[in-house]
Amino acid sequence: MEKQTDVIIIGGGLAGLTSAIHLSQKGIKVTLIEKSGYPRHKVCGEYISNEILPYLLWLDLDVSELNPTTISKFEFTSNNGKTATAKLPLGGFGVSRYELDNFLYQKALAHKCIVIKETVTGVCFNDDEFTVTTPNQILSAKIVLGAFGKRSNIDQVLERDFIHKKSPWLAVKAHYSGDFDNDLVALHNFKGGYCGVSKVENNNINICYLADYTTFKQYKNIEDYQLNVLCKNKHLKTVFDNSTLLFDKPITISQISFDKKQPVENHILMIGDTAGLIHPLCGNGMAMAIHSAKIASELIIDYYSDEKITRELLEKNYTRKWNIHFGKRLFMGRILAKILTHKTITNVLFALVASFPGILPTIIKQTHGKPIAIN
Repeated sequence: MEKQTDVIIIGGGLAGLTSAIHLSQKGIKVTLIEKSGYPRHKVCGEYISNEILPYLLWLDLDVSELNPTTISKFEFTSNNGKTATAKLPLGGFGVSRYELDNFLYQKALAHKCIVIKETVTGVCFNDDEFTVTTPNQILSAKIVLGAFGKRSNIDQVLERDFIHKKSPWLAVKAHYSGDFDNDLVALHNFKGGYCGVSKVENNNINICYLADYTTFKQYKNIEDYQLNVLCKNKHLKTVFDNSTLLFDKPITISQISFDKKQPVENHILMIGDTAGLIHPLCGNGMAMAIHSAKIASELIIDYYSDEKITRELLEKNYTRKWNIHFGKRLFMGRILAKILTHKTITNVLFALVASFPGILPTIIKQTHGKPIAIN
């Protein structure tokens, strides 16, 4: 038997759960489909810009309950050991996806959102209606939100352009115990990649890095790779030498694509990483995911409350707003990533930052947004 709802959300990460909470609070019937349970660790930098705090508070989501760290400083180092520092214009906080995703999941349940632990096997749009299939049921809705992350079987089902291209990137993440400043987020450049380090709750250090797979596969395991490649950056070596792994082993995700994606495909509104993945050196993907949930949710609420708003207008407005808020940031992320994979250009950049300290805060502002306005 086919189950009917107003909105189906495919994926229960930050964007999917935030949308579920927002829509449910406004009386929209939501069914969220997520293949994994909670709580769980995810490969993520786990630093969030304060730009999204007004929105979270408006949703009655007080993340201070999770005891996050308060982050106000940024440090960047090159592979040859040079360092640049800056104060973060808005500041941010550090919290693990293990705690944050579960927190949002519990809030979604409290708002009567239906959460199904299943894998989506098909999405069909016909006669202005979506049909979403899983191994055990069929659901239908007028609106589908795609929140299935960086790379998913749904991307293959939808035949999205980027999914047919091989990506050279692998991401690795783990928590550590050790000595690291609570108020600092650091980004360390190494040959073939860059590594983010910051504190999260419980005094744990999150270390998450993006690596070139061609270089990575030359080593027999993660430990050898970290020792022979990452630790060539003396600052990263100090971090690893003074930290103890808390996971049984680091978690990884491969085939990460930074190719441009479309915010609307097959009439599905894409949110978070599903719509466009920001490079880790911008350090702000979590805030973007949450902000995209706000944009999509507000437009969906308008769609259901105003008969004059067509699907075509809904999709057009979402694409426009996505590009206004994130287009420039994603573009800057791609440019910076290309710069930092060239040793000579990286050295020139550090020389400029050393001579003109105001450059670094300016760069940071290009990859971060302003505090989200609440109407």
